[in-house]
Amino acid sequence: MLLNFKMLRNIFISSLLAIFLISCGQPDQDWSSYGMDLSNQRFSRVTQINKTNVETLEIAWQVETGVKATFQATPIVHKGIMYVSLPFNNVIALDAKTGNEIWRYEHDLNPNWKLCCGPSNRGVALQGKQLFFGTVDARLISLNIKTGEKIWDINVVKNNVETESINDLDQSDANSDKQISGGTGVGISMAPVVYNGKVIIGITGVGYGLHVEEEGANTPLGAVVGVSGEYGRSGFLAAYDIHSGQKVWQFNTIPESGWEGNFNNFIEDGVTLNRDIYHEKATLEKYPNAAEFGGGSAWTTPAIDKETNTLFFGTGNPSPQMSAETRPGDNLYTVSVVALDAETGKLKWYYQQVPHDIWGYDVASPPVLFYAYHDGQVIPAVAQASKTGWLYIINRETGALILKSEAFVPQSNLFAGASKEGTVIYPGILGGSNWSPISINSDLNLAFVSGIHAPIKYTLHEKNTENGVTEYTSSEPTNDPQWGLLSAINLSTGKIQWQYKTPQPLVGGTLSTKGGLVFVGEGNGNFNAIDAASGALLWQTYIDAGVNAPPITYVIDKEQYIAVVAGGNKIMGFSQGDYINVYKLPKAE
Repeated sequence: MLLNFKMLRNIFISSLLAIFLISCGQPDQDWSSYGMDLSNQRFSRVTQINKTNVETLEIAWQVETGVKATFQATPIVHKGIMYVSLPFNNVIALDAKTGNEIWRYEHDLNPNWKLCCGPSNRGVALQGKQLFFGTVDARLISLNIKTGEKIWDINVVKNNVETESINDLDQSDANSDKQISGGTGVGISMAPVVYNGKVIIGITGVGYGLHVEEEGANTPLGAVVGVSGEYGRSGFLAAYDIHSGQKVWQFNTIPESGWEGNFNNFIEDGVTLNRDIYHEKATLEKYPNAAEFGGGSAWTTPAIDKETNTLFFGTGNPSPQMSAETRPGDNLYTVSVVALDAETGKLKWYYQQVPHDIWGYDVASPPVLFYAYHDGQVIPAVAQASKTGWLYIINRETGALILKSEAFVPQSNLFAGASKEGTVIYPGILGGSNWSPISINSDLNLAFVSGIHAPIKYTLHEKNTENGVTEYTSSEPTNDPQWGLLSAINLSTGKIQWQYKTPQPLVGGTLSTKGGLVFVGEGNGNFNAIDAASGALLWQTYIDAGVNAPPITYVIDKEQYIAVVAGGNKIMGFSQGDYINVYKLPKAE
């Protein structure tokens, strides 16, 4: 679809403005929302730090927050103040130039809440005099931006969802003797987004199965097990009035009817999902209430197209995750990129990446809006880096697939079924790309994707019950080597232009700049600046904790800063910490 005159005009004006700002000296620039702006591109046009001088970057300030746990937040910078959500949903406000603490909010966490995936959260949102954030115990809270005092506090989910226990497992299953780490306890991981007087948030954890933990302070979580669907619930994304906290609309990721879909057994390129469609259809009447426990977590901070008032977000796996017997059909709208009317929450379209998912292929990385140059046309597009290892580029007006990139991580046994001896699949439940935000350099026409190579063994188990034999699956890491891949992907062709390999999986996300740089952190504590055009390492520093959060950049008093939090990642087994590090160029002598 060709762009209309208004869209072309806006692109032209934005380009002229960027050139003007650069030529006149960059004024103060904020990082005002999770993805920098509503497009989620994470691309800054500030050029003060660039390929010629990045090697001289030095620490401007460092803060130890006092909360050592999985740290995934994107800092928000507004009018010289940095706002950061800490693990367990404490929030701090800092002077963005010095790191001096201005105020701190400490969240009163429900001690009985079952955490699905640890205490981490991914950031806050600002609007006027208010700050908003979601909590791991499923609350949405508004604070006074100047004082940190609470304005309102609402329950997003009224009930705490119960979870399976190890008693639900076959006693010959090795997982039956391990410690439970989490289950289907509902929470909020995403950073909210604010649009037209509404703060928008989604819930996570629904239907995610039983987590069992390996011993050791910095060892990754072990198996994820799915037994039955009776402990799940359906996910949703909802909008709330910023002043009152009253709900404006709610979109349920599982429809009231028709969640079985069309029983699709193929995805693009003729790839089969190895489904027994005949058997699934035969069991429809046996499980009439399956959609009530349907899953479909909302993990990703939405992107919003202001021209069309369209919101884009990703959905998680169906429930029960590791036991598909009880949920015949495609399980709509799980594992999908979904487009909604941002004012009403009504569905516009969806694109399901994996129907009837049994591998944990959540659409976890946030969608990104850009203009695709394809077959001689300029097309409004949305890009999403999938757990399956492809970057999907979709027409954001119609939901039609424009292209799917080359695989940016190795693939083996993709969409194979679990077996009693264990089937090794990669990417697996950890994904080719997980929750990590991508960034886009529109000048180079490249997307920068944090990739994961982590083979996963899917093992089929059987448990004898009063009603017969129940089959379920566990997924757990193998002893095979793991690594990360930072990939630069051409947005017009889907071809990989270059890759940078890291010794550990990449999970933090990327920042790209007009200065020709890509910033990315590693689980071993390295924080890197990469040449955006070639993939060459230009600068590296070390932080004493895994750098597994997305970096940002901002400008104060005409000085450009690069900021990142470092607190490791429990699921990946990366060393935990509590650092906020900020870098800048040295003063000219």
